[in-house]
Amino acid sequence: MPATPAPQTDPIRAAIVGPTGFTGVHLVELLHRHPAAKLTYLASHRDELPDLRDEFPRLTGKLDDETAQCRPIDAGAIAEHADVAFLALPHTAAMAYVPPLLDAGVRVVDLSADYRLNDAQRYERVYHTPHLDAANLPSAVYGLPELFRDDLPGATLVANPGCYPTAAAIGVAPFLTHALVKPEPIVINASSGTSGAGRSAKPATHFISVNEAYGPYGTIGGHRHQPEIAQTLCRVAGKSDGQIDPLFVPHLLPTDVGILETIYLEPADEQVTQDELFEALLDAYADEPFVRVREAGDALPNTKHVAGTNFVDVTVRRVTTGAEGRPTVVVFVAEDNLIKGASGQAIQNMNAVFELDETLGLL
Repeated sequence: MPATPAPQTDPIRAAIVGPTGFTGVHLVELLHRHPAAKLTYLASHRDELPDLRDEFPRLTGKLDDETAQCRPIDAGAIAEHADVAFLALPHTAAMAYVPPLLDAGVRVVDLSADYRLNDAQRYERVYHTPHLDAANLPSAVYGLPELFRDDLPGATLVANPGCYPTAAAIGVAPFLTHALVKPEPIVINASSGTSGAGRSAKPATHFISVNEAYGPYGTIGGHRHQPEIAQTLCRVAGKSDGQIDPLFVPHLLPTDVGILETIYLEPADEQVTQDELFEALLDAYADEPFVRVREAGDALPNTKHVAGTNFVDVTVRRVTTGAEGRPTVVVFVAEDNLIKGASGQAIQNMNAVFELDETLGLL
């Protein structure tokens, strides 16, 4: 059984495991400005441990010599220096490090997909590898504060949601919980900046491949984020797994960051009005510091308006098509895929776990 972490004293000492990717460097910068947390340990699995300032010169002046130098991934050493560890590791790699960190008494916020799906067999089908830590899956908290905040205080293991699933859940959940739309069909047309593919060079994300280009990807056999979206929507709607099965089609934008999703829903009946749809959004998010409901007359959600922030912009329209005026509910959602879709949400989750104001370090 994982050890019970000791009561927290200020400041929160934070480690980052795998800091050399895009999510890692954003975590460094967010922790640098956090008023109640301090970065104390960078851990890398590279054979030659880098100074993070060499990887990202923009960090020069933000990290001292000791902190900037990456050290081995050693659970005992991390436990001596940190109260919480952010795992910014690739999918399928993080689960090897979670058990020893938990056993050492370190809280974990995992930014990979290794603990997002609550069933080990489903994980194996999606990621084509066995789950090596099925024992900790039941205790993993899905870290989407706007929907599941009550689960976060004191949590020892947080599964940070995916970028696409965050936008989809925030966009769809209010209409399911207010019974304004049917649970099917749900069609999610999504687009992301190329940073969503990670820092490692790939032919499909080279500059010459993405510049002046726009197209779909990950559609054959379904994208790996689709099961996560389905699981979350089933949970908020009180449905069993499989009762909500959205069609999710991602596209690659020729931009660094940003996600925009246009989501098509069928109203529960033809009497659902535009005002009721907006009331559902406002009821769900009026007190949420990072969700901005764009009302009629406001600018529609746009990736440029959320880039570099932890905000999610969302709005809704009731439209009619065809000679019979068939109604469709169209939801628009925008977020920064590296901030609210990854590192910013991880900091928000850390704040919630330690029962701090969720906006600390993010506004």
